[in-house]
Amino acid sequence: AVVLIAPLLTLAAVWQVPDGVVLSVEFLQYPIELIEGSPVRRLFASIFALMAFGGGLYAYRQASWFELAAAYAYAAGAIGVSFSGDLISLFLFWELMALFSTVVVWCGGTPGARAAGIRYAVMHLLGGVILKVGIEGVMVHTGSIDVRPMLADNFDHWMIMIGILINAAAPPVSAWLADSYPESSPTGSVFLSAFTTKTAVLALILLFPGEPVLIGVGLFMVMYGIIYALLENNIRRILAYSVVNQVGFMVCAIGIGTQMAINGAAAHAFAHIIYKALLFMSAGAVVYRTGRNKCSEVGGLFRTMPLTAVCGIIGALAISGFPLTSGFTTKTMISQAAADQSLVWVYFLLAAASAGVFLHAGIKFPWFVFFQRDSGLRPKDAPWNMAVAMVFFSALCILFGAAPQLLYAHLPYPVAYEPYTAGKVVFYLQLLLFSGLAFFLLLPLMRRTETISLDTDWLWRVALFRTAVVMHSGLSKLAEALLDQARRVGQWLEEHGRRLFGSQRTDEGRIHGVFARAWPIGTTALWIAVLLTVYVFFYYLD
Repeated sequence: AVVLIAPLLTLAAVWQVPDGVVLSVEFLQYPIELIEGSPVRRLFASIFALMAFGGGLYAYRQASWFELAAAYAYAAGAIGVSFSGDLISLFLFWELMALFSTVVVWCGGTPGARAAGIRYAVMHLLGGVILKVGIEGVMVHTGSIDVRPMLADNFDHWMIMIGILINAAAPPVSAWLADSYPESSPTGSVFLSAFTTKTAVLALILLFPGEPVLIGVGLFMVMYGIIYALLENNIRRILAYSVVNQVGFMVCAIGIGTQMAINGAAAHAFAHIIYKALLFMSAGAVVYRTGRNKCSEVGGLFRTMPLTAVCGIIGALAISGFPLTSGFTTKTMISQAAADQSLVWVYFLLAAASAGVFLHAGIKFPWFVFFQRDSGLRPKDAPWNMAVAMVFFSALCILFGAAPQLLYAHLPYPVAYEPYTAGKVVFYLQLLLFSGLAFFLLLPLMRRTETISLDTDWLWRVALFRTAVVMHSGLSKLAEALLDQARRVGQWLEEHGRRLFGSQRTDEGRIHGVFARAWPIGTTALWIAVLLTVYVFFYYLD
């Protein structure tokens, strides 16, 4: 009852929140706006609640109780971020998400999951520190903590934007996503795919709409995700890199900043959560039933997992932007926003990226998992609760593709856009079908091999570690040399100290050092007089 009913009650509560600040308290003389309503906030909170329901249905018979508890607290943090009206409460819910998403990664239960969880936590704590530096700078310099649009025109705003982009998995610090999501459990990766990157998209919509630098960042993410997904052999790492690619579309749209572009970013985030969760559900069912994680280890599974295969294909078509799926009705809005602003290169790069998405997620994932050479595996299809969750999300992909107005009605700005024109449909069908032709013509080159794709995390996982080892070895040798020299100096001082201040017994009697001897009274008086004379001389000299 808690797993299935709580998200639906939350969804109902989300739609009771009107526009404007609803709940506020005062903390250290700062107005904390815990709940502020707006159309875009309700849209993201709604899909987060819906995702918690679908993920809970998918996971509740397979996941451990503490994984489900962590996943639901993670979802709660995402909904908290959605309604935060000030930077302090946004930061608190932000860190709540980082904490419980780390627990979800650890619930993978393997040594790899534990190590990946630590790296995940370190990266998100670093992003949180950077975000907090920016927030404190804004508080000091403006006296305001309101969530409001800003531009990256000073150090404080840059820190906030960088902190958000780390959560959005923007390169060069995006490797945490492909590192951690595949190491979690088959159910945990479904939850992880939905919340962290999309709350970052919402934060960018609220704080940096129209920031030009985001166009370049988004396009880089789009191409980066495609290249690494094409190279990858691990089933869930393909989908993880695809997350980076799809978030790139949203970040680019936020950088364009027009009402059409912001609508496109919000709508695409909504649709992306659904079809990406569906793809991770399909992949998770395969991993759960076979215990295999690599494309080279599976194949021909459509024979015994037909429902999982069909749902995976629907998700693959949706992410590719195939007509009559949700991806088509949202992704084309972003392209249209670029065209309306005469951003020709942006438009063509997004079109090329759409073809690339079809290559790596639209064809590669279902082909190598379900239709390539028979692996000889004959697993059962997904358990009934996984199957129901996949069918539910498949229906949503088709529903929002066939009836886009159901989604358009809840976007931040009024929508005057028609996705199903003859030109758009023909253009995207040509784009997708020819990219499919290219895939099968180049199929020998797409053959999966047991390789590792080096990402930017090599810099801190390998290069930084080796540098630290070399530095530790060098410093250890330097410390040994200094200690050895210090011992020699100590021995020398001890030896000369004995000679000057000590005494030793010999056959002739006790011999005293220079300063250990008893001086006659006359000699002592002479030295006192000399020292007094020197002192008086310098005293009068001053």
